[in-house]
Amino acid sequence: MSGNLNTSWDGYSLKKKRDVPEGLWRRCPGCENMIFTRLIEGNLDVCPECMHHFRMGARRRVELICDEGSFEEMTVGCAPVDPLNFNDSKTYKSRLRACQKKTTLKDAAIMGKGFIKGRPIILAALDPDFMMGSMGSVVGEKITAAAEAAIENKLPLVVVSCSGGARMQEGIISLAQMAKTSAGIGRLHDAGELFISVLADPTSGGVTASYAMLGDFIIAEPGALICFAGPRTIWHTIKVELPEGFQRAEFLLEHGFVDMIVPRKDLRSEIARTIDYCGK
Repeated sequence: MSGNLNTSWDGYSLKKKRDVPEGLWRRCPGCENMIFTRLIEGNLDVCPECMHHFRMGARRRVELICDEGSFEEMTVGCAPVDPLNFNDSKTYKSRLRACQKKTTLKDAAIMGKGFIKGRPIILAALDPDFMMGSMGSVVGEKITAAAEAAIENKLPLVVVSCSGGARMQEGIISLAQMAKTSAGIGRLHDAGELFISVLADPTSGGVTASYAMLGDFIIAEPGALICFAGPRTIWHTIKVELPEGFQRAEFLLEHGFVDMIVPRKDLRSEIARTIDYCGK
């Protein structure tokens, strides 16, 4: 066959297939349909067919929750280091560089002051595109700084978690963030300030085992996986297959581990209503 775009075969005209632009369509993990990406993005990253909630980056999460133009980022200078010179299939330094380039973030969390429907808050959000939102020293510092800012300014604290847990590349330093963030939330409670913890898919590991489950109100997104050890980890360690729906937001609501399940489109209104209900 010649290199021409149009060729003839048995009287039929064959044309070279045009390349489909990358990212034009996305397959929904819920209904498995191919959905036009712009439809998903225009629906707050929620599938218009089955309402599956896709994972959302930290900056887009801030845009969803805060009034337009009201967010002022804090702790901007916090950046990760590699205290262990960690190396598995890649060096930790190279993983950090790749994630920083992909997300434009220095690490997996952002925090700052903002307004939600006119109500001032301190907001922190984790980014699943940065090493699956794992909690290392910088994430721990930002969550703790958010709690301290809420105490200092006498404001409600809202934290949106989306994380695979503690960051193994930082070893014991990462695990220490569980105690650090929990202590920060403890001081927030002692000061009488409100903490609303929002759990997105997934919230797991050391994040679930620390600050994420210490909210005065714990809100989950529909279908979110919320656990310490996930189904695959449990299967590979003790060979137990979990029941269908176990560790999902709906199961946790039924058993009293979360207070409410709120679709993404209603999240702003529900947080604002909760702040008003608590007189904050």
